[in-house]
Amino acid sequence: QVQLVESGGGLVQAGGSLRLSCAASGRTVSPYNMGWFRQAPGEERQFVAGIWWRGRFTRYADSVKGRFTISRDNAKNSVYLQMNSLNPEDTAVYYCAADSQRRSLYTEASEYDYWGQGTQVTVSS
Repeated sequence: QVQLVESGGGLVQAGGSLRLSCAASGRTVSPYNMGWFRQAPGEERQFVAGIWWRGRFTRYADSVKGRFTISRDNAKNSVYLQMNSLNPEDTAVYYCAADSQRRSLYTEASEYDYWGQGTQVTVSS
């Protein structure tokens, strides 16, 4: 079983930056594809970014391309999301997720096996 714990969320002004971290425990996630999702109130959970288990391939939602960067440190069993040029539309709870099947770098939440509890990101205008 894999436990994922996100951290690094908070309140930031528009144009600012935050770096989210996701620490995994229970099992190494180095062979898993990892993803970040977000969910705003009243909306469905949406894909933000994903990274292949070998870390050579990444994928981003169009809304965050050029602003967000996903990375991983398998030695630390962790995944990160660097978020720059934040705007109020980025306000949401951000979730880390792991896909143990790694058939593809999926954008669908249903393809991910393990989830963290989420961390709140609020961007003020």
